[in-house]
Amino acid sequence: MEGTVIVADDDRTIRTVLSQALTRAGCRVRSTGTISTLWRWIEEGEGDCVVSDVMMPDGDALDLLPAIQRKRPDLPVIVMSAQNTMMTAIRATEVGAYEYIPKPFDLREVLSQVNKALSRQKRSEPKVDNGQDRTQPLPLIGRSAAMQDVYRIMARLMTTDLGVMISGESGTGKELVARALHNFGLRKAGGFVAINMASVPPDMIEVELFGTATVPGAEGAGKFEQAQGGTLFLDEVGDMPLEAQTRLLRVLQDNKFSRVGGRDTLTANARVIAATHQDLRALVNEGRFREDLFYRLNIVPVRLPPLRDRLDDIPDLARAFLRNAESEGLPRKTISTEALEELRKLEWAGNVRELENLMRRLAVLCPDDIISAQVVAQEIKARPSSIAGPQSEQGQKLSQAIETHLKRYFDLHGDGLPPTGLYERILKEVELPLIALSLAATRGNQVRTAELLGINRNTLRKKIQDLDISVTRGKKMM
Repeated sequence: MEGTVIVADDDRTIRTVLSQALTRAGCRVRSTGTISTLWRWIEEGEGDCVVSDVMMPDGDALDLLPAIQRKRPDLPVIVMSAQNTMMTAIRATEVGAYEYIPKPFDLREVLSQVNKALSRQKRSEPKVDNGQDRTQPLPLIGRSAAMQDVYRIMARLMTTDLGVMISGESGTGKELVARALHNFGLRKAGGFVAINMASVPPDMIEVELFGTATVPGAEGAGKFEQAQGGTLFLDEVGDMPLEAQTRLLRVLQDNKFSRVGGRDTLTANARVIAATHQDLRALVNEGRFREDLFYRLNIVPVRLPPLRDRLDDIPDLARAFLRNAESEGLPRKTISTEALEELRKLEWAGNVRELENLMRRLAVLCPDDIISAQVVAQEIKARPSSIAGPQSEQGQKLSQAIETHLKRYFDLHGDGLPPTGLYERILKEVELPLIALSLAATRGNQVRTAELLGINRNTLRKKIQDLDISVTRGKKMM
């Protein structure tokens, strides 16, 4: 590495660590603990790269960045911050930071980013602040390392119109991410239109997406028309039937569509953000999801971590949910440190949504102003769900395991109900692994599988076809 790096941080220890590491890497280093000195050096033409903390005693480095861009547009500025929120990452990107690095930082990452900054020109044009109110409530909460990668990807996406695929388990907040990308993005002036593919009957998906020209007196516009100039959010896109996938692919390729039963060609002008809790690559391999559509939707992947991988965020999340409950008219509650520690010990198969529902229940049921660890334990014991941990399912009968699963599923929807068609969906979920595992056990012998299951061979063939199960003779398939 060659070049002069200006290090600006009010923490002397951090200045020393960075200065020594950069010097060993071959750089010349100047360090300061104030914004005023940083700006003076930049005005004097000093430095080939800047590494600066955001909050300094005499100012905010992000407020200074537009002036730096005007004065020296080719000077890359790497900003670091202990305020590791989504808004910090967005702000850094908007005002033209070369890179945003959350604290505590990985020294190797800082050196890598400095090396990139010194070896090539800045990657993008300066961003202009869109005037977004920085005091508004954050759409996403959490400062854990697992969420920092999500924030940085999101920040880069705010100034693009690229398609996004959000993956993550149920309850991780996929729609929140989609709404944040819309609300802070280029299309925020347009509408945000969402459709959950799992809740729409398969024969109605095309009507929902593209509208209809054949129903007299009915509202003809589909979701694509409603999202013109804005964002279309396709939730649980893995549940789309293949025919609808084919038509969606054509729209994404041509930006043209027509209503069901209509002849007029309409222009699609919406950013498409998709989300799924399923492994779409596995569905592609099984022939249940079009590979070309997968690549059309998966331009920029964003993976949301499960709550069990971001346990450090539980205190912030729990307190935020209690504040939300209070704003909705529920009793005002606070939660003790011991109760938060109790929550951190639990498994969270229902993720953030499950934590939110638990906080709502505690806000209503807890008789005291402060929620204690004992109250948390009592509520979990009285209403077992996925947060009780996987060990609770060991040794269960099948009926008990199914009951636990269904209780968890209903619990995830809080006071609401799951999408219609639950009976068929549950039967299909049980039927598919039962038949697939039976075929695997018989090495693909359908006669023996039918005998094992106690069903007619023709019935088995139809089930295999309907469930799209791949059958390979003579091999152990699982």
